[in-house]
Amino acid sequence: MTLIRALLSVPLFCVLVAPQSKGQSTATVPPSVTSAPSTPPQTTSFGRITVPEISPGILEGYLEREALPDSVALVPQVPTPGTAAYALDEAVSRANLALRGSQRWDLATMDADLTFPQVTGSFSCAVGVPITEAETPHLYMLLRRSFTDAALSTSAAKNHYKRARPFVENKQSTCTPRQEDALMKDGSYPSGHTAIGWAWALILTEIVPSRTDAILARGRAFGDSRLVCNVHWQSDVNEGRVMGASTVARLHADAGFRGDLDAAKTEYAVAVAKGLKPSRDCAAEAAALAISPAVAAGAVVH
Repeated sequence: MTLIRALLSVPLFCVLVAPQSKGQSTATVPPSVTSAPSTPPQTTSFGRITVPEISPGILEGYLEREALPDSVALVPQVPTPGTAAYALDEAVSRANLALRGSQRWDLATMDADLTFPQVTGSFSCAVGVPITEAETPHLYMLLRRSFTDAALSTSAAKNHYKRARPFVENKQSTCTPRQEDALMKDGSYPSGHTAIGWAWALILTEIVPSRTDAILARGRAFGDSRLVCNVHWQSDVNEGRVMGASTVARLHADAGFRGDLDAAKTEYAVAVAKGLKPSRDCAAEAAALAISPAVAAGAVVH
């Protein structure tokens, strides 16, 4: 596997650079989805499998650069002033400002943290078991590697459109104020966080089909958290889901991914048989999710 070997790093945020193939541009994991700790890259072992880290805390993905979906080709133009899509983006953004300080705001703040193992816990309640290196190592590895692929899938459009984020325009704070300087330099369209969350949701429904509704609902909420945090527009989130789904479609053509998916299915069955419980407070999470953010269907455009 030769994807993404060069690395540039800055405090708190790491920019991951994929090696260029002839005639291709460099792909980067957006700074907004790479908040790994500043430690030297290493390799991570899962049984007999050793996967290199391309940046501290970020594992090498499954897909070669040329196999990644092309976000510039797949997502439409950024909504422009005067269009219904632009008006909807602004209406949803304004409505979500009312949620700051709520339980839903607190959950969105947790969803913003993409460090491992914190981020995999976001889906623990939905699948009903812990997703950790200690308890479910193959599933944990599967999510860590697909994380990189989903994040990379958004970089071309982000770099092409360089869309400003809501907090830049409305001058209101976000749920991650320490990240705002880096977020200003990272294009808003499409949402990398959303691509990761939706890709994971689709993958997890294959592993735990009996919990499909709960998993997809959590995957949707993971993207909606970016609206609550005042860091993405509704159209950013919508197209992030497109890129997440496109990434999963490409992953299914990869034999390594399919093998790890099968291993994760077996591992999940063992975890259930052992009676392992989710790593999160599921009652608190459910209470937060019951506070619905303003999304496309609920926003009013004036």
